[in-house]
Amino acid sequence: MTAAENVCYTLINVTSDSEPPSEVSLKADLEKGEIKAKTEALKKVIIMILNGEKLPGLLMTIIRFVLPLQDHTIKKLLLVFWEIVPKTTPDGKLLQEMILVCDAYRKDLQHPNEFIRGSTLRFLCKLKESELLEPLMPAIRACLEHRHSYVRRNAVLAIYTIYRNFEHLIPDAPELIHDFLVNEKDASCKRNAFMMLIHADQDRALDYLSTCIDQVHTFGDILQLVIVELIYKVSQAQQPTTRVLQSSTSPSFYYDLLYVSYNLYDTNIAAAQCYIDLIIKESDNNVKLIVLDRLIELKEHPTHERVLQDLVMDILRVLSTPDLEVRKKTLQLALDLVSSRNVEELVIVLKKEVIKTNNVTEHEDTDKYRQLLVRTLHSCSVRFPDMAANVIPVLMEFLSDTNEAAAADVLEFVREAIQRFDNLRPLVIEKMLEVFHAIKTVKIYRGALWILGEYCSTKEDIQSVMTEVRRSLGEIPIVENEIKKETGEVKAEDEVSAAPAQKLVTEMGTYVTQSALSSSRPSKKEEDRPPLRGFLMDGDFYVAASLATTLTKVALRYVAIVQDKKKQNSFVAESMLIMVTVLHLGKSSLPKKPITDDDVDRISLCLKVLSECSPLMNDIFNKECRKSLSHMLTVRLEEEKLSQKKESEKRNVTVQADDPISFMQLTAKNEMTSKEDQFQLSLLAAMGNTQRKEAADPLASKLNKVTQLTGFSDPVYAEAYVHVNQYDIVLDVLVVNQTSDTLQNCTLELATLGDLKLVEKPSPLTLAPHDFANIKANVKVASTENGIIFGNIVYDVSGAASDRNCVVLSDIHIDIMDYIQPASCTDAEFRQMWAEFEWENKVTVNTNITDLNDYLQHILKSTNMKCLTPEKALSGFCGFMAANLYARSIFGEDALANVSIEKPIHLGPDAPVNGHIRIRAKSQGMALSLGDKINLSQKKTNV
Repeated sequence: MTAAENVCYTLINVTSDSEPPSEVSLKADLEKGEIKAKTEALKKVIIMILNGEKLPGLLMTIIRFVLPLQDHTIKKLLLVFWEIVPKTTPDGKLLQEMILVCDAYRKDLQHPNEFIRGSTLRFLCKLKESELLEPLMPAIRACLEHRHSYVRRNAVLAIYTIYRNFEHLIPDAPELIHDFLVNEKDASCKRNAFMMLIHADQDRALDYLSTCIDQVHTFGDILQLVIVELIYKVSQAQQPTTRVLQSSTSPSFYYDLLYVSYNLYDTNIAAAQCYIDLIIKESDNNVKLIVLDRLIELKEHPTHERVLQDLVMDILRVLSTPDLEVRKKTLQLALDLVSSRNVEELVIVLKKEVIKTNNVTEHEDTDKYRQLLVRTLHSCSVRFPDMAANVIPVLMEFLSDTNEAAAADVLEFVREAIQRFDNLRPLVIEKMLEVFHAIKTVKIYRGALWILGEYCSTKEDIQSVMTEVRRSLGEIPIVENEIKKETGEVKAEDEVSAAPAQKLVTEMGTYVTQSALSSSRPSKKEEDRPPLRGFLMDGDFYVAASLATTLTKVALRYVAIVQDKKKQNSFVAESMLIMVTVLHLGKSSLPKKPITDDDVDRISLCLKVLSECSPLMNDIFNKECRKSLSHMLTVRLEEEKLSQKKESEKRNVTVQADDPISFMQLTAKNEMTSKEDQFQLSLLAAMGNTQRKEAADPLASKLNKVTQLTGFSDPVYAEAYVHVNQYDIVLDVLVVNQTSDTLQNCTLELATLGDLKLVEKPSPLTLAPHDFANIKANVKVASTENGIIFGNIVYDVSGAASDRNCVVLSDIHIDIMDYIQPASCTDAEFRQMWAEFEWENKVTVNTNITDLNDYLQHILKSTNMKCLTPEKALSGFCGFMAANLYARSIFGEDALANVSIEKPIHLGPDAPVNGHIRIRAKSQGMALSLGDKINLSQKKTNV
């Protein structure tokens, strides 16, 4: 019997503080009390029987005084009572009193109220005594023809359960249900009937389906989903799949049918196309993400990947969805599927999308979406160099974007393109000079200056760069010009300076005076100020150091190209004049912040280089810089190729020469072990009963997760198996009574510390002498944080007059590693998150590991984090190491770590590693928990 067919038993909540009543008082209430008193008495009887009391004397009382009552609450309680009460004698024979009960339920099956009939039929599903069911069979059959659908669908379930458990009571059940199904109109009744035929008689189910295959698209989705299950289970019936595929209207039916179709066929273009249509038509973003995940899974299979590659343009239709997460997954999927056949079309669509973002009102998601598009185009251009020429002109327009992150991605792409593709350099330089004056952010301005200085090689380009620099600086010398402007503006403003001074209140509650002159002047000045001068006046002199380097490079190159000494000297002098005027400005009081010593040193060095023009400096400025960039890009490309190679190796299905070939048509049903029932697996996953594949190491098995809660000498011994699911924890607690007494009201009381929440309170038990029982408790987890579950077991000793006894349990510590998964991000994203996250935990390295690389690997294994620093950067030995680590929790929380360690050589070769690990996270709990984990793991190391 599968999990889907298990009947649902009734759970009763018991209050632990109530005193158990005597049997005499209960009998009196059941015999002579009012309806309300009888209801309360019956509830107490049910609770006492659940706690292990027998109460045989009350059985006849309930039959005589309670069973005949017509009150609906009483009837519901009686169903629970007859479910739990012992129905047989110790030797296994049916109690004589149950004949009276059977007669009462025969009358309830003929009751005019449909609720009583339906609930009685549901109760009969739980009976395991065929002697009780046999007299009721005619009444159950009659319920199939009742006017109300509630009665009919429960009658089908009752017949199914009886047929499965006691086939001899109703041998013609499949035929009966088939005839019922043909004539039935209600969707829920048809669903139950069809479900029974699937499990009881698949041939009849297929016969019925073949008669109504053309009407399947008109059925309700609950019946359609059961039809899909039949198609999956009976893989020979492949005809319905393709015929129903295009005519479905229910999204859930659509999804399951496509899933089954892909499992039955090796390639199915129609199914893939329908998946994409489902994403576009469905409005719920969660559904879109689920179907996208399914497409990503299919892409991992080489056969399906070829099918999906032909549908890349259809997949890109999903970009019309405004949700950023959906767009992100779509772009990643399209990038993984891109090939030389479809890259041109992909680039055209992405270019259109980029242009669209420029016309949309600025929004946070628009900026992020533009970044995603730029990165996707970047990756396409690197993999397919022919596309770069089409992409660059469009993207370079975004260098003047106010969103610095998107512009920085464009700049990184342009830098890589101009270095790798020599034929594109004139185009890039031309477009860069066009947009140079419109750049609004200083970081992008610095990058653009570097590119122009590094790659302008013709006389015309160099002169154009100098023209643009002079245009961005304005009139020089800057200091004199600014002073003149200021004095000129003061004179112009004298006429309005007589305006009354305005009193303002600051945030601190103090008064300040602001004149009309001072408030109006800066805005007017800033409007007229060229961009580069604006950056310098704001005190950002790092851009001045970049400017000096750029001018030095182009001046040295100009000297090498132009033979006329007069022109050479003129160009070099102009470059030096610009540097000197910037130095003068930095040391004056005009900028908001003075120039730093580092920037002064850099500009002075450039002046010295231009004054001497030595060949060594010429090589360093014009050759070594480019070599460094080329080396960095080469290493990055090698890493990308290596990761792609690893991915492709993972996906390649290797078949050994001597592997047996399995033909589905020739395989017996009991041999089809490789074909797992996906419906059963998904149901078990939803119920939290999935069986994880255990590691080969016995220490990683279930026994390793058993926690002892009490001592062996305690009256009650308890141990718990901690089963961690995605968002909850199931504690399976074994409780053993080690005494010779009966323990009543034995209750497991739990409490939590941290971001954990106990879902329900475990019910009390009655334990016989030396008996044992299992108690399950569910704990919800809301975030990645170390949690503690603690509590005690309280119980009463049967017959003792003392107070309740208590056994305190040991604490259960929930491991944070169950929720942390390795993840990757770019260097820019890592730096951005490092700047944004406010919680930092600094852990001092305290270990006996003597090798830097060994310690790093140990930390990676202990924390489940991924090292973002390239392996080549960590290779070799230089006495110290710095590495960035990153992980993400299943709740979407990011965790960053920076490892800075060194090997103190002066202490000898056996000296342990020392240093620090800095952890940053958005939440305090995450940072502290990860720090605790590192502290614990590094101390446990044995070398």
